[in-house]
Amino acid sequence: MTQFDLPGSPGGARHTARLEAGASAASDTSFDPRTGASNGAIAHTSAAQVEQVVAAAGAVAERFAQTSPAERREMLRAVADAVDASAAELVWLADRETGLGETRLKSEVARLASQLRFYADVCAEGSWLRATLDEAGDASSSLARVQVPLGPVAVFGASNFPFAFGVLGNDTASALAAGCPVVAKAHPAHPMLSVRLGEIATSALASAGAAAGVFDVVVGFEAGKQLVLDPHVRAVGFTGSQNGGLALWRLANERREVIPVFAEMGTVNPVVVTTDAATDPQRVATGFVSSMTLGAGQFCTKPGLLLAPEGAGLADALGAAVSATQIHPMLTAAMAAGVSRGVEAYEAAGGQVIGTGSGASAGWSAAPTVVHVPAELFTRESVFAEECFGPVGLVVEYTDRAHLESLLAQLQGSLVATVASSGPHDPETADLVALLARSVGRVTVDDWPTGVAWTWAQQHGGPWPATSAPASTSVGAAALDRFTRPVAFQNLPDSALPPALRHDNPWGLPRRINGRMN
Repeated sequence: MTQFDLPGSPGGARHTARLEAGASAASDTSFDPRTGASNGAIAHTSAAQVEQVVAAAGAVAERFAQTSPAERREMLRAVADAVDASAAELVWLADRETGLGETRLKSEVARLASQLRFYADVCAEGSWLRATLDEAGDASSSLARVQVPLGPVAVFGASNFPFAFGVLGNDTASALAAGCPVVAKAHPAHPMLSVRLGEIATSALASAGAAAGVFDVVVGFEAGKQLVLDPHVRAVGFTGSQNGGLALWRLANERREVIPVFAEMGTVNPVVVTTDAATDPQRVATGFVSSMTLGAGQFCTKPGLLLAPEGAGLADALGAAVSATQIHPMLTAAMAAGVSRGVEAYEAAGGQVIGTGSGASAGWSAAPTVVHVPAELFTRESVFAEECFGPVGLVVEYTDRAHLESLLAQLQGSLVATVASSGPHDPETADLVALLARSVGRVTVDDWPTGVAWTWAQQHGGPWPATSAPASTSVGAAALDRFTRPVAFQNLPDSALPPALRHDNPWGLPRRINGRMN
C-alpha cells in the first residue's frame, strides 16, 4: 500500500491507495481546478491487478446473487452510514479536486448517502424481481419466471457529480442492489476521491457481511478498457460524454460474447417557448440562463437550445441575462478548452454570439455564452445539433407550428425537453408535450430540467444517442432492471426453484400468481 497526504485534511487524515508489486508506473494526476496546481497522483492499476480484481468479482458473483434482498439492503445501508460518518473528509477532498465548493459538495455527499438508502429500500421491496408463477393446470406444466442478476458490472462514473454519479453513485448502488458485484473505474478528474470512496465502501461492505470481491476500484485508462473486455464482466454502466460512451459501447460489441453497455451520454436538451409565454421574455431568459449555467453548465440535463417565437425579443433578453452572469471554474482543463472550441465552431458555421458572461478569474475558466443561430442553418448535420458541454446555449427562432416541428425533427434523441408555457391554461402545452415525448426520456413544463431526483417514477435516459439503451434509466427504482435478465423455470420441484419463486416465499416478495398480484 502507499499513502498520499493533502495538507489540511480534516483530522490530519492520511489517504491510502493500492500500489502493490507489479503496479504500473503511470498515474492519474489530481488537480485543483481553481489554480491548475497538482494535488498529487494515484498510480494506475496494473493489468495483473485488474485481472485479480475482476476474477474476485467473478468468484463471488453467484454467492452475492443468492443473498436475500433484505441482506443487500443492510449492506447498502452500511455504506451509506460510512459515507455519512466520513462526510467532512470527503467534502474537503472533493473540493480540492473539483472546485465545486463546500456548499454544493455537502449537499451532494448527503445525496449520495440518501441514494444508497433509496436503492437499499427498492431492493428489499422486491417488485423489481417480477416473480411470476403459473400453477400447473390440466393441460400444462407449472411455469415460473424471475429476474436474475447478470454478474459483475464495470462502472464508469461521471466527472461532474463526484458523489451522486461517481464510483458509488446511481450505477453502482443499483447494480449492488440487483445482486451484481461492481468494479468501478476511478475518474481522472477526481482520482483521490474515487480511491477514498472505494476504501470506505469496501470496509463498510465487509463489516456488513459482504464477501471480498463484491466491490472494488481500479485506476487508469487501460484498466478501464481491460474491464470492458474481461470475460467475467457481464455489463457496463457509464455516465459521461458521447465520445466516451460510444467508445465503450464499441469495445463491448467487439467481444466474443457481447455484453450490454448502459451509457448515459446526454445531448442537446431543447426548450420550446410557447407563443403566450414569449410575451414575458425576461422571465424565460432568466430561467434558461440560470439553468444553463448551473454548475458551470456541466450537467447532462443542461438546457442547450431555446426555440422561441420569432420577433418576441427572446434573443435580446438571453443576451442581457447571460452578460450579467459569472460562473466558477470548470472541472478540467479539457472541458474549459472544449467550451472555447465549441463557441468558435458555432461562429464559424454562421452563429452569432449575442451575450457573454464572466468565467472564473483563475484556473480552468470558461465564459458563459449564448449564440443566436439562423433557423435555416439548424440541421441535423450541422454543428449546431451537437452538444457543447459547458455554459453555452443556442437560440433559434421559429415562425409557426410547422416551422417548429421541422426544427425539432433535426434534433438527436435527448434526455429531457422543457415547455416554457404561460401557465396551466396555455393552449399549446398538451400538444407540445406529446410532440417532445417522441424523442426524449423526460418532459418537464415550467420546471427547469437540471434536477434528477432518485425516485420510483424517475426516467433518466432517452433515445439514441442520449443513451445506448433507450428503454432503461440510470436513476430511480427502475435502474435495477439494467443489471438483471428474466429466466423461466418449467415443471421444477419447489425445492429446486430460486427462493423468490418457492411456495413458502422465504423472501416475502410481492408476486403474481396465476395472473393476480399477491
